[in-house]
Amino acid sequence: MSKQDAPQWLARLASTELDLADTLRWIVDWLRPEDARNIAPVIARIEALVLALDEEPELRGRLRQRLESGLEDARHLTLYTGIGLFSRKGFFREAAELLYERINPRPMDREDLKDILYHVFHDPQDALWVARLPDDAWSRLLQALGCLSGDHPGVLHRAREEALYALEMLSIWIAAEELEPELLRLDPTIAERNSAFVAQEREISAYVRDYRRALEEPDHTRMDDRHARVLLQQCSEQVERLRQRAITQGNSLSLTHLLERLDQTLARIHKLLDLLEPDSGESPRRAAVGVFRELVTISARSHGVRALWQDNVKLVSRSITQHVSDTGEHYITQSRGEYFQMLRSGAGAGLIIALMALIKIQIEGLGLSEGWNTLLVSLNYGLGFVLIHMLHFTVATKQPAMTAARLAAAIEESERGTADPRKMADLLMRVGRSQFAAVLGNVGVALPTAILIGLATASLFGTSILSSGEVDYLLDGLRPIMGLALMFAAIAGVWLFVSGLIAGYFDNRCAYLDLPGRLREHPLLRRLLPTRARHRLADWIGYNYGAVMGNFLFGMLLGLTGYVGYLLNLPLDIQHVAFASANLGYVTSGEALGLLGFGLFLGFVLLIGAVNLWVSFGLALYVALRARGVRIGAFGRVFRAYGQHLRERPREFLFPPRPETGNGPDHSDSNPNGSN
Repeated sequence: MSKQDAPQWLARLASTELDLADTLRWIVDWLRPEDARNIAPVIARIEALVLALDEEPELRGRLRQRLESGLEDARHLTLYTGIGLFSRKGFFREAAELLYERINPRPMDREDLKDILYHVFHDPQDALWVARLPDDAWSRLLQALGCLSGDHPGVLHRAREEALYALEMLSIWIAAEELEPELLRLDPTIAERNSAFVAQEREISAYVRDYRRALEEPDHTRMDDRHARVLLQQCSEQVERLRQRAITQGNSLSLTHLLERLDQTLARIHKLLDLLEPDSGESPRRAAVGVFRELVTISARSHGVRALWQDNVKLVSRSITQHVSDTGEHYITQSRGEYFQMLRSGAGAGLIIALMALIKIQIEGLGLSEGWNTLLVSLNYGLGFVLIHMLHFTVATKQPAMTAARLAAAIEESERGTADPRKMADLLMRVGRSQFAAVLGNVGVALPTAILIGLATASLFGTSILSSGEVDYLLDGLRPIMGLALMFAAIAGVWLFVSGLIAGYFDNRCAYLDLPGRLREHPLLRRLLPTRARHRLADWIGYNYGAVMGNFLFGMLLGLTGYVGYLLNLPLDIQHVAFASANLGYVTSGEALGLLGFGLFLGFVLLIGAVNLWVSFGLALYVALRARGVRIGAFGRVFRAYGQHLRERPREFLFPPRPETGNGPDHSDSNPNGSN
């Protein structure tokens, strides 16, 4: 519909016989901007409509009468209980129903405000401009249309009754959720008679009864909602405690979905209580505008499966990254003792990786078929990484997936869900320093160890470890562009990120199933092992299950990448900084590269490491931020704070500061990296 002048359009609207749904759709179609990100035309049209209604009281009266008669008969319940609250159906069933609705939509119920809202805001882009439009603009529009005037007692009475009914139903939902097996598993005490979930239902029920009595008896003093809000706050605290328990006792997608739904329901009850405040003052009016804006935005987003997919991806991400965040704290060193421990841990891993690289070279020199070669190389990677973990060593590139989740957690803990630039810069400084220590340990030991092994082999057996063809192959693999080393390093970075998710998933699964408890009482193990040995085995698996599975599957992914490239006839492979440094060491032991050539290829190795780190860190940080619904905010301010920190204390970029006097001893015996 063309954007006519407000008086002409208003006259046409008033003269056309339309019901509530179509009248509102006409109004929104006229207001809708061509660019959903530009709300200036919408504000201008609202002002023009307000002036036109003021100048044409007869048209305003006819339009208000039409809207009021429709609102007096409309049902509000599904509007408050069905929009913006996670469904109990699950993702796949709800997605299937949404797709079927798009193909064969059901008839609209013209007396249901949920259907009316979906009909009116039918453009998926409506969510953008509706969310951007300020509350005062919505307030002026709704006031001009008579939706907030309160002049029609029937409309006001209907709205209150429907809000009270929705309030009671949502309260009952919350009380019923405490019988969910997932919640009882985390905290059996919530089934007690005086739990917060049941107490809030009793208080809300009493509040609703008293409110209705006050509507029927004007002289009756209505009870306030302060006690109800206190109980609702206790419910929110209980939900947060359950969420924290899920970290140690195991989480699941259904549990994450349930806890999120509880949070949404509690928030909706608070908004309904705001709507039911006494008529005096602007608070209920502002609450009405806020609720209207929120419901419209959510309804507009629901036109399709994309919003459902985004919400569920967020839930899956949050479910998986809970354990990873806690683990990430151990990868960020603070004291000098922790820093040197990280350096030693990285050095130990470098020694093992030099041997793993040698084994890989020997396997590939056997001339096996692609399948057997891939299997042996994958097992070499997987079992080698597991050995590194069991010896409490650290692979540097395994850190970013863990530390990124810790950064997201730090942002979530900050005010308004955005990062404080100076705190973020300090955390980034400590993360970078920890990464440097681990990389230095890996490369600083893997490279000279490989050189020494190569020289010792040549001295003892009179032959080089590598043939001339293998030397050319390994050097070519280190070249950033011509050898596709950076692309292969990025692929390895993706697998590093995936391995972090795998570790988080298996840690969570172990806690969820109470795997240590099952192993302690397993019938077969009870016959084979004495009690003490069985308990030690159960405790070890409970603590290391995720790390072992993450490391082993990470190695398998590295080994299988080249085979997938072979099957697809594509140039696919991986490059990992520690293995690249070991390969350079073996090449150097039998080939005279010269100082300049060695320095050039060492630079290529460090470039591979940078790509490994930043790809895995970027992916992990993105998922962790999405999972927690937070953002870094202005990158420029964070980088400026980081630069200022670097200028003021440049040594802290590579080396931790000395402990300040009076701050206690340097806890040099702490172990920040019990697992890689």
